[in-house]
Amino acid sequence: MITASSRAARFAMLVSSAVLAVSALAAPVAAAPVKRAAAPAARPAAAAAALSTAILPVPLMPVVPAGQRQCSAKTASGLGTLTLKPSADAAHPAKGDYVLVNYIGYLAADGRVFDQNTAAAFPVEGVIPGFSEGLQLMAKGSTWRFCVPATLGYGAQGAGETIPANADLVFQVELVDYKTAADVEKMRAAAAAAGQPGADGQPATPAQQAAPAATPKP
Repeated sequence: MITASSRAARFAMLVSSAVLAVSALAAPVAAAPVKRAAAPAARPAAAAAALSTAILPVPLMPVVPAGQRQCSAKTASGLGTLTLKPSADAAHPAKGDYVLVNYIGYLAADGRVFDQNTAAAFPVEGVIPGFSEGLQLMAKGSTWRFCVPATLGYGAQGAGETIPANADLVFQVELVDYKTAADVEKMRAAAAAAGQPGADGQPATPAQQAAPAATPKP
């Protein structure tokens, strides 16, 4: 049975990992090299014209349709927003808080997905300006779409090979939970007292997951 204390310990563990990785969030990690598939068996000459030698990325990332790359409102800064799933909660995360989110990020121009993650814990201020601003508009349990102009994203420098220079971005974000810095410290202390792994500021060994094509800071 998952108890409230075990959930708190998990959040504390995730946030501890996020704190240690804040510097990594400030700079995107280059995409992992793609392994070439074994050469296919010879095909009949009649089918040779239709054969493509293009190498697919691993894992295969989807392309989001045009209708899901649009927002219906815009803030003073230029951030586009759309509430996909509202919440009855009236409270919102603040700049100094930590969030636990599920998100997917893709290019506004062609819908190519460049990053996605579940149960990602990080500081509200530890991400690009547009993502940070959007988080502060959300309520716990809600899902939003953010249309982030390049000026609130990675700007002229882009991010590695996955996000071109001056690229507008779109994020779909579900705010699972959030805590204040004081709450996080209390959770760490309680988890440490209970002997929970990762509660001493060192992250526990995470479960093995398939590596994303790239891990840019959202």
